[in-house]
Amino acid sequence: MNHLLRRLLFVLSSLFLASPGFAQAPAATVPTFTNPLLPAGADPWSIYHEGYYYYTHTTGRNITLWKTKSLSQLKTAPSKVVWTPPATGPNSRDIWAPELHYLRGKWYLYYAADAGTNQTHRLWVLENASPDPLQGTWTDKGQLTDATNKWAIDGSVFENNGQLYLVWSGWEDDVNGRQNIYLARLKNPWTVDGPRLKVSTPVFGWERNGDLNAADNPPHVDVNEGPEVLRHGDKLVLIYSASGCWTDFYALGMLTAPVGSDLLQPGSWTKSPVPVFQQDPAAKVFAPGHNSFFKSPDGTQDWILYHANDEAGQGCGRFRSPRAQAFTWSADGLPVFGKPVAPGQPLARPSGE
Repeated sequence: MNHLLRRLLFVLSSLFLASPGFAQAPAATVPTFTNPLLPAGADPWSIYHEGYYYYTHTTGRNITLWKTKSLSQLKTAPSKVVWTPPATGPNSRDIWAPELHYLRGKWYLYYAADAGTNQTHRLWVLENASPDPLQGTWTDKGQLTDATNKWAIDGSVFENNGQLYLVWSGWEDDVNGRQNIYLARLKNPWTVDGPRLKVSTPVFGWERNGDLNAADNPPHVDVNEGPEVLRHGDKLVLIYSASGCWTDFYALGMLTAPVGSDLLQPGSWTKSPVPVFQQDPAAKVFAPGHNSFFKSPDGTQDWILYHANDEAGQGCGRFRSPRAQAFTWSADGLPVFGKPVAPGQPLARPSGE
């Protein structure tokens, strides 16, 4: 009897679940996005502050900021030109690689600019006390330089053990031919305090793809540029771009230093002999580089933000577009970026969006 009763209940429940009036809950779908985040934009940078991501990239002619709660949805984010260079002067042309930082209760924009020739490229700083960097007034704090006052681009700022540092790409002397990564202490967000240290110079073959065919340039340039610093556990990780951006071999390299070390001692930094992120022709991703980093809104994921080309031979121009993908960490505390993701491939949106 018990067996017959169980059989009857099973048949009735099956009929009920199969009836047209019973709707089963659909499987949960994971929201996705695809790269690139925008049709074009080199040297992408973002910062998360009080619930919003603020994003910028090189336009060459001004500094534009985007504001969004979802960096993966950058295409629909509002944007605003927050600074236009003067018509003439040492910071009037070639506005490159802006970065927005929130330091000591104010906003700072770091950028490279020149007077119309590459040889005059230097770093500059703007300051804004408004809570929202798309509002308020940006004040020119002038040039940011060490005592050598040599060619400089790609300035970034980070803090370690209460000390602010500036890291950038520069020339040893006054002639183009090799870009190095330099580091110096900051007295405040707009003033260098003390001498610069050469942290990295191109020594490996994968850092030295840089043949040029232009009358106004040397025949070859070795490049280390676009430095960005991450802190993870007891390590500082400095990721930089190597080889000429005009080549398909533009890639990311890495240096590390213990957080408790004297960062201005050359022996504090260890350089990886191999690139940590590079082109993948099979995925149609060429010359990936000049990256920055961000956390997902809920703080549980690490993401890399970088630019790349969709085709070989597209160089340093308007074809570069910003992309994002999550990365992980190895057991010894080093970033694992994997391979660049193909354009158009669906990716789960950052956790918390």
